[in-house]
Amino acid sequence: QVQLVESGGGLVQAGGSLRLSCAASGRTFSSRGMAWFRQGPGKEREFVAAIRWSDGSTTYADSAKGRFTISRDNAKNTLSLQMNGLKPEDTAVYYCAVERIATMNPWPDGYDYWGQGTQVTVSS
Repeated sequence: QVQLVESGGGLVQAGGSLRLSCAASGRTFSSRGMAWFRQGPGKEREFVAAIRWSDGSTTYADSAKGRFTISRDNAKNTLSLQMNGLKPEDTAVYYCAVERIATMNPWPDGYDYWGQGTQVTVSS
């Protein structure tokens, strides 16, 4: 049984930083990709960033490029998202997810395991 537990969300002022973590357990992810998605109030769930577990290749949504960094720690089975230069429009519940394969798919239905989410609120 795969378990994903996010942490690190909170309230921050615009321009500030947060680091989200996702502790993964229940299987190995060497053949998978993992990603961060977010869902703002009244919005669809949207892709933020993805990483291929095997080689660390990454891809980002345009809104995240230059500000967010996705990374993984193989030894600890942990996924992270360093978020700098936060804006009020980054306010959302952030979810980590495990992809069925390792294509760094930006669409939610390519992912079969999800965490419970962590709230990020950016004040102006």
